[in-house]
Amino acid sequence: HTIFHEPHKKVMYQIGDGAAIAAETGIPTVSDFRRLDIMMGGQGAPLVPIGDRMLFSDYDYCLNIGGISNISFEKEGQRVAFDISPVNYVFNRYTRQIGREYDKDGEIARSGEICSPLLEELNALEFYHTEGPKSLGREWVEELIFPMIDKYGLSLADRLRTFCEHAAFQVYRVTSPGKRLLITGGGAYNQFLVERISAITGCEIVIPDPIIIEYKEALIFALLGALYMADQPSCLSSVTGASRDNIGGMLFKI
Repeated sequence: HTIFHEPHKKVMYQIGDGAAIAAETGIPTVSDFRRLDIMMGGQGAPLVPIGDRMLFSDYDYCLNIGGISNISFEKEGQRVAFDISPVNYVFNRYTRQIGREYDKDGEIARSGEICSPLLEELNALEFYHTEGPKSLGREWVEELIFPMIDKYGLSLADRLRTFCEHAAFQVYRVTSPGKRLLITGGGAYNQFLVERISAITGCEIVIPDPIIIEYKEALIFALLGALYMADQPSCLSSVTGASRDNIGGMLFKI
């Protein structure tokens, strides 16, 4: 779990200790997949695209909606991927102010109205108009997004409705209509957000079995460990911007 991510400074930190896991379970454990890529000039993220290519190639786009949304797809024979925008990190911050962990099915957002000036200001942020590889961290959200939203003094419903439209619009910007779009991550359960993505993008939306929704990233991180053990690259330079493909990770075993 990443708690600090500033690859341009070659600084990152994940909680979770591979050595402790190996010591406790007796199972060889691979962890710290990002560091080498960052030291080689990459973003160290996203890491999932190699798994999207190997395991989910039936889809034109693989969209994961978590705290931050990210997407991967094939372009001119290469896998490309990047973070799109914050999503649940923003939604959940505001719903917790009324004692809810999340906006179930997006119903609070559905009841709100779009604040057009805020939506325009969000969509104009420089990050969205920068070509990948690129990635986001919570620092960017806290420094730019929250102050921007808060200054408008909107109701909770209007904040969520506006940001929902923003998140859906950013998916539209990086997709093409008529393509198959696989959605996983917690955001796949946000019915209103999925409806808005479908309406704006014109893509064929695929919501998989809940096991895939919730555990796709865990499955792919297991694949990253297997690739490490097989001495095969797991970080793609076409995705992260590193100087070359690399085999990220550290192995701990007893």
